[in-house]
Amino acid sequence: MKRSDFKYHLPTELIAQQPLSERRDSRLLCMPADGQISDQQFTDLPRWLAPGDLLVINNTRVIPARLFGNKASGGKLELMIERLLGSHRAYAQIRCSRSPKVGSLIDLAEGFQAEVLGRDDDLFELGFSAPLDELLNQIGQLPLPPYIERDPDRFDAERYQTVFGTIDGAVAAPTAGLHFDAALLAELKQMGVDHAEVTLHVGAGTFQPVRVEQLADHKMHSEWLSVSQQVVDQVAATRQAGGRVIAVGTTSVRALESASQSGALLAFEGDTKLFITPGYRFRSVDGLITNFHLPESTLLMLVSAFSGYAQMKAAYQHAIAQAYRFFSYGDAMFLLRNDQA
Repeated sequence: MKRSDFKYHLPTELIAQQPLSERRDSRLLCMPADGQISDQQFTDLPRWLAPGDLLVINNTRVIPARLFGNKASGGKLELMIERLLGSHRAYAQIRCSRSPKVGSLIDLAEGFQAEVLGRDDDLFELGFSAPLDELLNQIGQLPLPPYIERDPDRFDAERYQTVFGTIDGAVAAPTAGLHFDAALLAELKQMGVDHAEVTLHVGAGTFQPVRVEQLADHKMHSEWLSVSQQVVDQVAATRQAGGRVIAVGTTSVRALESASQSGALLAFEGDTKLFITPGYRFRSVDGLITNFHLPESTLLMLVSAFSGYAQMKAAYQHAIAQAYRFFSYGDAMFLLRNDQA
């Protein structure tokens, strides 16, 4: 398939700029494998789950990854931390008029500095003058997505994190998880729906559009993940008991499927560049809770692989006609895998 197959027109007023007052207030478009669309509320999710199902959540937590500074020449720049490499080093994207050279220094707020140690394609390796956890907490800014056209506020500091995020490292939220609050998780637990935790640190590349027309030519960004033996055992027990594995977000899908490339789900820790497009055979995921994704994005291609291209196209047309809210602070979908996709 081609990039242009995943283009659609979205009215700008449907891009959610603010979170709703309550996490669970979102709408929920439900689509089982037969493609029959149902308009629900996120509070209706328990009706679509069954005792013995397993929710797989991503426990990553967003770091204050956006920094501002100046080159030695005085030119302004913006840093987006992409990945932590140690206490004082990180990969970062740099936005400025002219890229800094290896060996040059960057002045940050409050006397902090960064040195350009190297470059790998569009990422710069930086060394920092202080431990990154200290530096980011003092001068870092929460990195809201580029389509949210405002600065982050104190409300975002809570709402652009999931209630189950515990491990720092993401520069974008696993947004399907934003709809869950503690009460809903407790309700699902009470009805016999357990959960398992994977970690995938979402990178800024998640917002990068596919720039080549032929999908086979696309270079997927790399993200770090961890799937523990405990998760492998939970999935195996769920399958043996006849339950379903429901991934909360495309990041949980990529974590599970990356750890399943041998044909079976195995414990795994490391980088993934898995690019899921229509025709992919899913090995570990039966259902998916997800938000609505950007046109021509790798995430739209993933959900099209999961539910079928024609069915997903129809679902997005329906969502636009019904004025669903799109992207990170938008509404959600509940999808069951279409094996005929």
